[in-house]
Amino acid sequence: MAVKEILAGMPWWVKWIAIPVIALVVFGGLITSILSFVVGVLFKLLLFVALVGGLIFVVRKFTSSSSGSREDW
Repeated sequence: MAVKEILAGMPWWVKWIAIPVIALVVFGGLITSILSFVVGVLFKLLLFVALVGGLIFVVRKFTSSSSGSREDW
């Protein structure tokens, strides 16, 4: 029997409420751990980009103001 044939005779609430709730209960821990890992990696990536951008800004600020004769490099 195909899944479509099995679900064809079921009421709408089984397809759209009961099955997703069961899936969330069974796989909820896995889903939350994957989501927290992805959010953590994205946060660390954004933090890295901000720190590197700040470092580049500070280095350019100090090198442009302190070395007037080195601008032709």
